[in-house]
Amino acid sequence: MQAAKPLFDYQKYWAECFGPAPFLPMSRAEMDQLGWDSCDIIIVTGDAYVDHPSFGMAIIGRLLEAQGFRVGIIAQPDWRSKDDFMKLGEPNLFFGVAAGNMDSMINRYTADKKIRSDDAYTPGGLAGKRPDRASLVYSQRCKEAYTHVPIVLGGIEASLRRIAHYDYWQDKVRHSILIDACADILLYGNAERAVVEIAQRMAYGEKIDSITDIRGTAFIRRDTPEGWYEVDSTRIDRPGKVDKIINPYVNTQDTEACAIEQEKAPVEDPNEPKVVQLLASPRMTREKTVIRLPSFEKVRNDPVLYAHANRVLHLETNPGNARALVQRHGETDVWFNPPPIPMTTEEMDYVFGMPYARVPHPAYGKEKIPAYEMIRFSVNIMRGCFGGCTFCSITEHEGRIIQNRSEESIIREIEEIRDKVPGFTGVISDLGGPTANMYRIACKSPEIESACRKPSCVFPGICPNLNTDHSSLIQLYRSARALPGVKKILIASGLRYDLAVESPEYVKELVTHHVGGYLKIAPEHTEEGPLNQMMKPGIGSYDRFKRMFEKYSKEAGKEQYLIPYFIAAHPGTTDEDMMNLALWLKGNGFRADQVQAFYPSPMASATAMYHSGKNPLRKVTYKSDGVTIVKSEEQRRLHKAFLRYHDPKGWPMLRAALERMGRADLIGNGKHQLIPSYQPETDSYQSARRKNSTPAGSKKVGKAMLTQHTGLPPRASDGSKPWDKREEAKAAAQARRQAEKGGAGKGGKKPGKRPAVPR
Repeated sequence: MQAAKPLFDYQKYWAECFGPAPFLPMSRAEMDQLGWDSCDIIIVTGDAYVDHPSFGMAIIGRLLEAQGFRVGIIAQPDWRSKDDFMKLGEPNLFFGVAAGNMDSMINRYTADKKIRSDDAYTPGGLAGKRPDRASLVYSQRCKEAYTHVPIVLGGIEASLRRIAHYDYWQDKVRHSILIDACADILLYGNAERAVVEIAQRMAYGEKIDSITDIRGTAFIRRDTPEGWYEVDSTRIDRPGKVDKIINPYVNTQDTEACAIEQEKAPVEDPNEPKVVQLLASPRMTREKTVIRLPSFEKVRNDPVLYAHANRVLHLETNPGNARALVQRHGETDVWFNPPPIPMTTEEMDYVFGMPYARVPHPAYGKEKIPAYEMIRFSVNIMRGCFGGCTFCSITEHEGRIIQNRSEESIIREIEEIRDKVPGFTGVISDLGGPTANMYRIACKSPEIESACRKPSCVFPGICPNLNTDHSSLIQLYRSARALPGVKKILIASGLRYDLAVESPEYVKELVTHHVGGYLKIAPEHTEEGPLNQMMKPGIGSYDRFKRMFEKYSKEAGKEQYLIPYFIAAHPGTTDEDMMNLALWLKGNGFRADQVQAFYPSPMASATAMYHSGKNPLRKVTYKSDGVTIVKSEEQRRLHKAFLRYHDPKGWPMLRAALERMGRADLIGNGKHQLIPSYQPETDSYQSARRKNSTPAGSKKVGKAMLTQHTGLPPRASDGSKPWDKREEAKAAAQARRQAEKGGAGKGGKKPGKRPAVPR
């Protein structure tokens, strides 16, 4: 992998003389106090401004400040007009626009497309402080405010929407956000390198439209530049009948490999259009090769081509071997340079060692920002994830290569929290990042790492080239908890348990010292079908970890529990899969209070499955096997009901489903049955009874309510079942007890009263 210019090697801009600000200014008054007449760069963000390295605007702002630039913040502006976008004046270089730490649509809507009632990144947790598609709206308002000022688009929303992408909320494929936002350039992934170079080059007078050679950027281009070799994506992974061109895992410069691939090719159909061979060429180098993806118009109208484009995009994400991509939108091309070079440990220390105040901006007063309250005593020790889970955006945004901080840098931050952050009680809430236990884990060979195109290092099993040594993390834990004034170090980030079991010493260290009674982990499912589409390990890895967890908890004399998380309605999941998961949950004594339904986030491989019904983890063709997709609202509710098998509200739906699936044997009160055959009285049932308390009313509601709340038909006149004799006896006994309580009417019964639905 090629080296990159270190972040701290750039010459400082002249405004360095002002020094670091206590907080990056959010008003003209603050600028006046700092002695600024203008800002060089203004960052517009959808989150409240918290000067903490867990918030993107703080990292980018402080990094640019360290380069000598004057950086202002416009946080959560009123997007209904351009006025808020002008309150700091015109920036000298550019606007940096981001939706915030989350995609604005995921932030604002649940997986069921309902508007959320709160926003963790807003003071007081108030909802409604950002618009839908915030990056797009903010960019357009910036253009209205100052037409000629360049706009640099960044953040996770821009990163995941950089190509033509399926939008779950509109159920259609949308343009690259770069097109809709009318921005000048888009930064994807970890943007530190790109934003520093753009700022430095613009400070020396370079125009934004001439900056086309920075990795991790996307921009609009009219044609392919001279000296570049363009390859159609269907020639390296063809979504048709004939697969005679080399696959994307083969080096295109390797003539022998190409020959082997050609020998494996089937006979070509003479009636099918010919495909130009991709031959080794002395003028074709990786650095000067661009892969043309199917156009926006094609992927919008053809789900198979959409899945194909998604597959090729994910195959070109390794910074060591990725090629540039291009996708036509109408009359213009959106060009995507290869991903950024990961930061070194020295650069990570530099970025996290900035003079962060580590608290929200004083403008918010005493109002609490929930996201800050959650992370204010936590420390980010690394970036990236090589898990490659298809439903997750971490790998797509931060990359597969783990970027680590040094132990010294992490210890300094813990000491800073101890000494400076208000309310610290001696407990560090987390030492982690995207995952808890990938710190300093990497490929054993840099050469293999640079050449690899696998989407995951741990699926279907742990790659033999992956070094799974946890010793650096164990030492970090020990050093951290030995610090004076630190009582406890907790681990709250998601644990990759299939990696953890490779190091029993790590599991023992974790369980003995760093679990606060409960440890959250995410098997996501128990069945092979959905797990394969998620690229997650089998439930056997969970069982192995559970045994180790319980063993070391017992040795430590602690009563501790695992809290597993599962996903409903993920692509590849059948009703039978969810039934088996529910049986596993009941057999293991788990009752989930909150459940997670699959959320099709932009650009994820699982989202491509959801939209196309094809599996982009394998070669995509029109005849390739499809993937089971859960799209209807009714089926999504059913899958969630299976996860909450213990909730009576879902029993009617589950009874109907189990009968339809031929598994009525799981309905009953037996130990091995999933749900009971009776339905308890509910508020809605009681309300209906009160509303219809007359004899006539009771007849009107009786049969309908009985069917609704039991999920079974009322007893027929011929004596055919809905309840067995035991349940019928329970119903009669309950009716007698109610009659014995007294009341008007013959036999102690009130007029119009019906026996309660049996418990």
